[in-house]
Amino acid sequence: MNVTRRAALAAGAGLLAAPALAHAQETWPARTVRLVVPFTPAGTTDIAARILAERLTQRLGQNVIVENRPGAGGNIGSDAVVQADPDGYSLLMCTVSSGAINYSLYGAKMPYKPDALAAAGLMLQVPNAIFVTNSLPVKTLRELVDYVKARPGRLNNGSSGIGTSLHLTGELLKSATGIQMQHVPFRGAGPMLQEVIAGRIEVAVDNLPSVIGHLREGRLRPLAVTTKQRSPALPDVPTTAEAGFPDVEATAWFGVQAPARTPKPIIDRLGTEIDAVVKEPETRAKIADLGGMAPGLTPDGGTTPEAFERFIQAEIAKWTEVVRKSGATAE
Repeated sequence: MNVTRRAALAAGAGLLAAPALAHAQETWPARTVRLVVPFTPAGTTDIAARILAERLTQRLGQNVIVENRPGAGGNIGSDAVVQADPDGYSLLMCTVSSGAINYSLYGAKMPYKPDALAAAGLMLQVPNAIFVTNSLPVKTLRELVDYVKARPGRLNNGSSGIGTSLHLTGELLKSATGIQMQHVPFRGAGPMLQEVIAGRIEVAVDNLPSVIGHLREGRLRPLAVTTKQRSPALPDVPTTAEAGFPDVEATAWFGVQAPARTPKPIIDRLGTEIDAVVKEPETRAKIADLGGMAPGLTPDGGTTPEAFERFIQAEIAKWTEVVRKSGATAE
């Protein structure tokens, strides 16, 4: 077959595909949409995804189902979405780890690059909480630092996995205070919390939504939240700055991305629906009760694909510097 004929066939195929693609965009979604959570059930990512999936199901008129695919700090589930067809039926509940931290933490081992995913919308931001098992004889973050300094390397600090903001918050605490603890990563917040409650892990960091019930009911002892302001959900718990450690500041976030080649009309529709969901009073009440904050990327407190993309790029730059200063690795 000569070059001219191949070119003509390719052009013809493109012309035939164009109406089909346009129809697919106009009718999306025509079937069930999969929202991949790259972490285990019961963590903040899972909680946020299920709130969002329930509302999107109502708004889109098709089922939006949550699929948990944990592993490698969120990389396994995220890469599954990167490799999926860019048709709007495979979406990622992305986080500060999968969407920003992992690019510098994993380096050459990272299975995908930032441009492999397209931003759709930010759902919420949350503080991280630093807490201890109830048997540990400390009541404040300062007391914890003094206690650990007297026992270098003897205590364990847990996180929901390597590369999460929880891991990096723990590293920030260590580097800012000079304390030494053994980092113990788990495959999700649920298993980690069980070990802290049982006293086998003494110190941990978690996103506030997934640990707040345990803190309110006294199963774990909170020492500080990692945001500039106290959380209205735990008003008696000081910030890390109030506790004397202003450099230990971190905010986790959760949003939706799609494979990079997903048609823009689908991304725009998805962004519009996410924005509508996060502005619903019922959703905002749920976010606030979990200790979270609304997206706040637009003047009206909402989100757009473009604003979320700018936010992600800024977060990549920020966490690249945190990883460099802390010396954290994915090993």
